[in-house]
Amino acid sequence: MKNSFLGGGILVVFLIVVIGLYSSAFTVTQNQQALVLRLGNPRPPITTPGLHWKVPFIDTVVYLDKRILDLENPSQEVIASDQKRLVVDAFARYRISDPLKYYQAVGTVEGANSRLATVLNSALRRVLGESTFTQVVRDEREGLMARIKEQVNREASNFGITVVDVRIRRADLPDANSQAVFQRMQTERQREAAEIRAQGGEAAQRTRSRADREVTILLAEANSRGEAVRGQGDAERNQIFAQAYGRDPEFFTFYRSLQAYEQSIKASDTRLVLSPEADFFRFLRNPQGTRGPVGAAPADSVTPVPVPAR
Repeated sequence: MKNSFLGGGILVVFLIVVIGLYSSAFTVTQNQQALVLRLGNPRPPITTPGLHWKVPFIDTVVYLDKRILDLENPSQEVIASDQKRLVVDAFARYRISDPLKYYQAVGTVEGANSRLATVLNSALRRVLGESTFTQVVRDEREGLMARIKEQVNREASNFGITVVDVRIRRADLPDANSQAVFQRMQTERQREAAEIRAQGGEAAQRTRSRADREVTILLAEANSRGEAVRGQGDAERNQIFAQAYGRDPEFFTFYRSLQAYEQSIKASDTRLVLSPEADFFRFLRNPQGTRGPVGAAPADSVTPVPVPAR
């Protein structure tokens, strides 16, 4: 009976020891740091990973993240120094540098994000409010983000937080202002395009006018040379005709009369109202072309020439 009672007592003591050891031990991973609260009073933080001990049922362990944490700040409207409104979308990255101060000041990640967002918004308004729209959007963006980070760090140190980085994801005009700016830019581009088209049309007109002038000059010179050549040809022709007429006036008269017959009496379009006894037909009546009765053919032997109708 005594042996069974002693065995039960040993088992109970063993269980108490196991439970005590289990309640006394806790582990800290590489991405954690821990605060041991003894009856609500914090003890020095534990930052090294591994197995650690505490007083069971008296000490409480609070785990804090050792990694870099994110703060996503909602978009807000900021007025720049040149009175232009900007919609700024920024974010921050931070880590817990002093666990004890962090726990005493904010307690949780949600509390830290809330307090840090207020500080970040204030820093954004101060820094961007002293800068122009062009500096924020293009010229000095890196320098402005460094200034914001410096100001946020000064106030975040009171919370046991170190800000690693602050970035402006987007800084742009509000939608209504953006539409007005885009419309103004579009109007300006259309004006420039119309000016360029007008300059091109003017250049094209000058080119066409110069080409027309050159064509006119070329045609005038060509016509002048043509008229000169034609005049020279006519002069040579008349000279040849004069020489031919001087050699044999009768043959020359006969030849010219044949040319006149060829040009005036055509099959398609000939209409002459002349007397058959007219001087124009003398070579048709008489090969010698004499006007008198000498060698004239009898009147009944002359065949009238029909005049075809048009």
